Amino acid sequence: MPDSPQFLSGSDIRQTFLDFYAQRQHQMLPSASLVPEDPTVLLTIAGMLPFKPIFLGQRQPEFDRATTSQKCIRTNDIENVGRTARHHTFFEMLGNFSFGDYFKEQAIAWAWELSTRVFGLPPERLVPSVFTEDDEAFAIWRDKIGVPAHRIQRMGEEDNFWTSGPTGPCGPCSEIYYDFHPEKGDKNIDLEDDTRFIEFYNLVFMQYNRDAEGNLTPLQKKNIDTGMGLERMAQILQQVPNNYETDLIFPIIKTAAKIAGVDYAKSDEKTKTSFKVIGDHVRAVVHMIADGITASNVGRGYILRRLIRRVVRHGRLLGIEGEFICQVAESAIALSEVAYPNVRQREGVIKAELQREESQFLKTLERGEKLLAEILAKKPKQISGEDAFTLYDTYGFPLELTQEIAEEQGLTVDAAGFEAEMEAQRRRARDAHETIDLTVQGSIDKLAEHIHATEFFGYTQPQLTAKVEALLVSGISVESAEAGAEVQVILNQTPFYAESGGQIGDRGYFSGDNVLVRIEDVKKESDFFVHFGRIERGTLQLGDTVAAQIDRACRRRTQANHTATHLLQAALKKIVDSAISQAGSLVSFDRLRFDFNCPRALTSQELAQVEEQINTWISEAHIAEVAVMPIAEAKAKGATAMFGEKYGDEVRVIDFPGVSMELCGGTHVSNTAEIGVFKIISEAGVASGIRRIEAVAGPAILDYLNVRDKVVKELSDRFKVKPEELPERVTNLQTELKATQKQLEAAKQELALAKSDQLLNEVESVGEFKVLVADMGEVDPDALKTAAERLQHKLGESAVVLGSVPAEGKVSLVAAFSPKVNKEKKLQAGKFIGGIAKICGGGGGGRPNLAQAGGRDASKLGEALASAKQQLVDGLK
Repeated sequence: MPDSPQFLSGSDIRQTFLDFYAQRQHQMLPSASLVPEDPTVLLTIAGMLPFKPIFLGQRQPEFDRATTSQKCIRTNDIENVGRTARHHTFFEMLGNFSFGDYFKEQAIAWAWELSTRVFGLPPERLVPSVFTEDDEAFAIWRDKIGVPAHRIQRMGEEDNFWTSGPTGPCGPCSEIYYDFHPEKGDKNIDLEDDTRFIEFYNLVFMQYNRDAEGNLTPLQKKNIDTGMGLERMAQILQQVPNNYETDLIFPIIKTAAKIAGVDYAKSDEKTKTSFKVIGDHVRAVVHMIADGITASNVGRGYILRRLIRRVVRHGRLLGIEGEFICQVAESAIALSEVAYPNVRQREGVIKAELQREESQFLKTLERGEKLLAEILAKKPKQISGEDAFTLYDTYGFPLELTQEIAEEQGLTVDAAGFEAEMEAQRRRARDAHETIDLTVQGSIDKLAEHIHATEFFGYTQPQLTAKVEALLVSGISVESAEAGAEVQVILNQTPFYAESGGQIGDRGYFSGDNVLVRIEDVKKESDFFVHFGRIERGTLQLGDTVAAQIDRACRRRTQANHTATHLLQAALKKIVDSAISQAGSLVSFDRLRFDFNCPRALTSQELAQVEEQINTWISEAHIAEVAVMPIAEAKAKGATAMFGEKYGDEVRVIDFPGVSMELCGGTHVSNTAEIGVFKIISEAGVASGIRRIEAVAGPAILDYLNVRDKVVKELSDRFKVKPEELPERVTNLQTELKATQKQLEAAKQELALAKSDQLLNEVESVGEFKVLVADMGEVDPDALKTAAERLQHKLGESAVVLGSVPAEGKVSLVAAFSPKVNKEKKLQAGKFIGGIAKICGGGGGGRPNLAQAGGRDASKLGEALASAKQQLVDGLK
């Protein structure tokens, strides 16, 4: 068993966790969006949230076991971000889940095996906790795992008992803590001492149902829900003082430090805190925008805007003038793109949103800072609620930002006074109407007290006359809004489809007497369709009658793409595997994306057959039959359910007889011939057992072909060949490149060996052993290893340690020890070089006679080699 954890990158930790459970029959699923399906939750805050309907018995699981790395956002501790070692807004939760399958003993055994044998955590550094009344879990830890009883900590209900709410499924927890200071001993263990302990793995044993009186009854099917914090495990395995200095976040901080012209390592704690806030928040906003969130003054959009403004504010504290977030965001995108490809795919959207928000805030920040400076110059004991509200209302300063700045000056803000000013404005704005904040939990119920649910006529009517039932600006209901205002509008009836079931919302216009509103998106909140738009001209008033008209060209595109997803699923079932089922989808104006369960990649022949089958169905002009029927009847007829949809007692069935029948609330063509043509763009794996097909259909095909045609023409001109000759030309270039690379590698090896021979003059004798420690310059890791092995063999009984800094700038280290060094002097190359690499901010290991390691800090290579030489001299005497 190892006596210290092994170094692993954040990416390696993530993949190791997922692979461990995939090998134990867990279905590896991709991370859900940060925008949850659960309407009661603003953002995805936990790894179990996507499975909540299963745990609550609202949905049957497709698998008995699952494992995920889930993106999460929490802002309840935002003030602690950067100030503590491990508070974040964005984090990744690694989880393994059992839906009525294995339970406590297996979950504990696997958690222990993964922690100690796979990740290499020393057992003597781990302390498990259990719920104070959970004797079963205590006995498993003591008798099955072998943890001494005095190290198993019993904790109360507040810490170690999970509930889904006042009633419903619940159960005890068992956590695993890592001990940074085992030398303090086992007496008086205090797991709340976060300078010594860090909780990194939490196992929830969902075994009871709690009724309204608080009575617990055992569940028929017991579940497992676990969470391992990726950032926390990275801190442990990479042996850094906090989560921010792991390779998951630190490259972002380094980019910000470079822009600021500041040496992070030599900075004081206040400066480091600002860097940490930037590192954390930039990572968060990149993923939020990638998942479709845009900045606003309400709900998710407000959280995004607040985080962006905190980044700008802390950049100013570091002395950064002007815009900088997009540069830092590039580091965050680069760090995330392998695990989450959508961040690179939406790079343009991400940077455009960040640039727009940063630019707007910088325009008001300077004026607001001047006003705040004038307020602070008066040396008040407290910033008044009136002044805080003026900063908010006039300069866009959120109350939290004013409170942060005040705290830096040792002051507080009259929050109650601020709320009183805010309420006064609300009363003035709504003129006896209620405030409607669409994003606060319970506000939909408040809305229902004033207006009726929206009636949807969009399946048959692309245009209709409707009444403006609610008009909101920045989440507050208003009587009217003028040209230029960003608004959210609720009508009594609408032709606009609201985003659902993977299909994006319609676009279009509202028009009336001297008013035009451009609608960019529509979302459904409970029974209300919320139209998001911008007033192009005129004034829109509460109670106005408007003509609501969808953009028919956009609707035709989504109809074609949505129906194409149905045909795609039917073709995959027919040609590849009848057991294939949908695992996610996206239907937009320009493309479609279809995720499905399949354990292998599709062959090019299968893809061609699928594409041909779909185009055959299109040309056969199958007529759509749409019906609403009881869900039991639909299932009896063989209708397929759409991924992520919630169904009532009655369902809408889209049937192309003999081809496809699905439950679906989306919009579709009336005849497959309307699609025109279908083209697969790509097929790839997105997770273990999950494949993704991206395709285009209908009018979007022309856009796709125009882009491809332009690329082919440019390449033909560049290579001076005909389009049909391009493949052969590229193949020839690849062959030439491979040959050149082989020649280069051979040359590097020869150069390294030549350099190594020159080092023989630097050999020192220590008793009967030869010692050689040297820096070989820019030699790459493979050549360095070859040189070390060759030198050790030449020197006989010897210890050789070589270091280099290749062109990419990272430290490479190799240790080669002879058998006698291993056996008689008990020096192991793997352990030895791993310890040396820590000096350069890295780690590594290997066999007793030969091992490699790496590091991030090239400036410490000389110090590391000097330490290696001294340790070898001392160890071989």
